[in-house]
Amino acid sequence: MTNMRQLCLYTSLLFILNVSARTAVLELGDVDFDYLAAEHETMLVKFYAPWCGHCKKLAPDFELAASRLKGLVALAKVDCSVHSQTCSRFGVTGYPALKIFREGEESSTYEGPRTADGMMKYMKKNAGPNSYALHTEEAVDAFIQNFDASVVGFFSGGDSLQLVEFLRAAAAMRDSYRFGHTTDLQLGFKHGLHSEGVVLVRPPRLASVFEDGAVRFTDALTTAALRRFIRDNIFGVCPHLTAENKERLRQRDLMTAYYELDYRTNPKGSNYWRNRVMKVASQFASEGLAFAVANRRDFQDELGEEFGLGQSEGGDLPFVTIRTRQGHKFTMREEFTKDGKSLERFLNDYFAGRLKRYIKSEPVPSTNRGPVKVVVADNFNEIVNDPERDVLIEFYAPWCAHCKKLEPKYTELAEQLANDPVIVVAKMDAAANDVPLGYDVPGYPTIYFAARGKKDEPRRYDGAREVKDLLNFLKRETPQVLSATRQEL
Repeated sequence: MTNMRQLCLYTSLLFILNVSARTAVLELGDVDFDYLAAEHETMLVKFYAPWCGHCKKLAPDFELAASRLKGLVALAKVDCSVHSQTCSRFGVTGYPALKIFREGEESSTYEGPRTADGMMKYMKKNAGPNSYALHTEEAVDAFIQNFDASVVGFFSGGDSLQLVEFLRAAAAMRDSYRFGHTTDLQLGFKHGLHSEGVVLVRPPRLASVFEDGAVRFTDALTTAALRRFIRDNIFGVCPHLTAENKERLRQRDLMTAYYELDYRTNPKGSNYWRNRVMKVASQFASEGLAFAVANRRDFQDELGEEFGLGQSEGGDLPFVTIRTRQGHKFTMREEFTKDGKSLERFLNDYFAGRLKRYIKSEPVPSTNRGPVKVVVADNFNEIVNDPERDVLIEFYAPWCAHCKKLEPKYTELAEQLANDPVIVVAKMDAAANDVPLGYDVPGYPTIYFAARGKKDEPRRYDGAREVKDLLNFLKRETPQVLSATRQEL
């Protein structure tokens, strides 16, 4: 049995070596998974099925990322249609599933972008130890002189219980933050520590007179406490909003100034407008609004989609927006002045409730006499929230094939109900108009029913999309369907 297992393993290794000559992605299976995974400090494994469309879409990006990361991080794949035992062992229930392994042990689920560039950047951050050992002052200084923030622990020795907890926390949070540690307490004197503790150093490129560049943590060290400390302090007064951190920053009401920002080639110029934002932001620090600056080019598509800002609009001055957690949006109409007074007025108006929300909307139709009523953001309240009518509304996109297939059926439904004084059949181009709160549109088409007396509780329709199915749904929801349609049901 042992000889047979060794033969199988040898055969598998020969196969992998042959495949590796053609591809940078390793192929693992039930027999050799543990052996080969343990050979790599860090490995990203894709669990897939050959018939899976999403897997086929991911394959070229995964291959490209593997070639770019070769020698730094190994990328491997497991065909779950063949090696079901391994996939079952790691709890794979959907495809593709991406997991990170460290020295053969599952470390975490991959939660980064699924593009070649995204996987490359994400896995580069995951390469190496959870926390880097720093033995000299020069090593500490070199570690914190980084584009990103750094978390450095200073401990009394290798047997420190605080160090053990710090390393546990670093293992849990390494996907998001950089960690380093030293067992020479004297190295902490320079950073204001005279006993064991942790220093959070914000990115040096964002150094400003308006805030401290480093924050000290000296409480009892636990993973939960350190996580809260980092979360509450890492961004400071006015961080640099990027594609990587935008989800975390937008968990709060956020004001953002977008302009030509490039910290890699022009840090001084990038901080010119940021310093003016920070000066004003310091006056509103206790008001519950977060602040950020961003490179306009990085968010150009988003600004066009959500705020109607064209490629050539805005000029050299910052374009300022506020986006709340509830989805409300505001823009600063006045030109950004160098003394910051226009921004100060904008914020005073915001906190006083004097600003009008920005709503992306197509023009309200001059006539709206068709069987399907056309809804845009500016007439949504008038039509859909009409307290006297039940409204069935379809959110669609003009390019959506499923929407085009539904259109004649939806029109037929509206024609059958055209004489009903209570029911309105409507549609809204969700790609060209802001969708109101309470209406989650995960894809197109999405249909909701807003009943009289329950406008704040719209119900999503998840049934079949034939005329008879929609009519049956309306019959259950309202007794006012035309008698003619009742006979058809």
